[in-house]
Amino acid sequence: MKQNSLKGWFKSGAPGVWISGGAVSLAVIMTIGLLAVIAVRGLGHFWPADLVLAQYNVPGSAHHVVLGEVVQKEEVPRERLKSAGLPVPEQGPEFMTRELIKVGNRDLNGNDFSWVVGEWLTDLKTPPELLAIERREWGNFYGYLVNVKENGKVIAEGEAAWPELQARVKRVNDLAKQLSQLEKKDIGAINYGLERIRLQGRKLELEGKLTPQAQADMEAERAELNARYKAIEDRLGDLHAQFNRDSLTARDANGKELEINIGKVVKAYQPNAMNSWQKLAMYFSNIWEFLSEDPREANTEGGIFPAIFGTVMMTLIMAVIVTPFGVLAAVYLREYAKQNTLTRVIRIAVNNLAGVPAIVYGVFGLGFFVYVLGGSVDRLFFAEALPAPTFGTPGLMWASLTLALLAVPVVIVATEEGLARIPRTVREGSLALGATKSETLWKIVLPMASPAMMTGMILAVARAAGEVAPLMLVGVVKLAPSLPLDGNYPYLHLDQKIMHLGFHIYDVGFQSPNVEAARPLVYATALLLVLVIATLNLSAVWIRNHLREKYKALES
Repeated sequence: MKQNSLKGWFKSGAPGVWISGGAVSLAVIMTIGLLAVIAVRGLGHFWPADLVLAQYNVPGSAHHVVLGEVVQKEEVPRERLKSAGLPVPEQGPEFMTRELIKVGNRDLNGNDFSWVVGEWLTDLKTPPELLAIERREWGNFYGYLVNVKENGKVIAEGEAAWPELQARVKRVNDLAKQLSQLEKKDIGAINYGLERIRLQGRKLELEGKLTPQAQADMEAERAELNARYKAIEDRLGDLHAQFNRDSLTARDANGKELEINIGKVVKAYQPNAMNSWQKLAMYFSNIWEFLSEDPREANTEGGIFPAIFGTVMMTLIMAVIVTPFGVLAAVYLREYAKQNTLTRVIRIAVNNLAGVPAIVYGVFGLGFFVYVLGGSVDRLFFAEALPAPTFGTPGLMWASLTLALLAVPVVIVATEEGLARIPRTVREGSLALGATKSETLWKIVLPMASPAMMTGMILAVARAAGEVAPLMLVGVVKLAPSLPLDGNYPYLHLDQKIMHLGFHIYDVGFQSPNVEAARPLVYATALLLVLVIATLNLSAVWIRNHLREKYKALES
């Protein structure tokens, strides 16, 4: 009886349902777990951790003081520490604690991370007067504030130095914003204008139209720009003098003093003296800086805004390019082409293109888009700039086109499937009412297939936004000096190189000179890339669902 019931249970297909449900559940759990690990390790980096001061008593060596943030703790076998050359006693527990401490002060110590044995740390304290200084260069400094100086003269020391330092750091950050505005935007606009005049003169010369009047007009315009540059240069000199006016003296845990220009200080804080609300406010401030600032210190410090901007801009341009081409190809294959051997071969080729490795698309993009197409565009439209390439070099346009080429098979297949699901009676009814084939296609069939088109675009965005290998060849770089969108005509500069979140993860994770400092930023950037792709996909899903509800009545 039991055997029959078990056999009937298997025949009912219930085991398949349970196995499928279990597989889906396992995949969801693994995905959530992965995102949780990335989020914890990435977002935890922005919390202002307490500074620990302790005596480090290495057996057989002189004792010294350790000061810094405890980043990681782990249990390791005693034999592993002995094999690393540490003076571990023969007798003792099988496992010992190893701690990674961010000691900062790279300009004094050489390394700003240090592994220590937890059992050798004694007299642990967290004095509230300990100072953490985030610098534009050389990473963090940890120690004690001694005094604040203006033009080399001490103006505050002791307890009075802390509020004075905060006021002057705020002043310096305001000056830094003004300097950035002048150097990146105002001077950038002038340099852009001067280059435009030079290219205009070269173009007139090549065309034989460089008349004395044209030369005089260009010289007048150039003189005006040079006068503006001189005024900005004087302003810059004054700001730099103010920017470098103040300094502070700090002392490390071992008593060595160091004078730091406040112009190099991003922020100074005393984490041990902060309460939970103050730390929470600083935590969100750090996250905002990560999202809105430019990178520094070989991409291991600062923010990643250029990479966010480049990723979103490139993905949007790719979507604008790939959608019409993919839809038109699918419409031709499904609605107009004869369903013969050639059509079947084309469909097989399209399906095979979806499985081609991404790096192959990158090589094709470099060879065809950049060298052939870009070089031809330069010779036809930008001859005055040669031999310096304009479009004959990797840039935003070619990166977007390469991704579009990579994603177009996905759009074609999804759109074809959507067109195939539309009942033939809908087409015949439209034609019976007097509509032409093109009117039926554009007013009836394509609107009903629009959810499938959006599905294809979602899949294309999901694949293309996370690609890295082809982009390394056709336009993405480690650090882009400016954004491709600015106030200079034509405003969107498709020839410029960009940063990308995927390549930024690769660069920070595998090319960074400071691995320990870069590790949390890899997790944070990876989480952000997932969120960016999810945001783009959710936007497309919302549009698809809206279109599906709109045309549901037609389908029924």
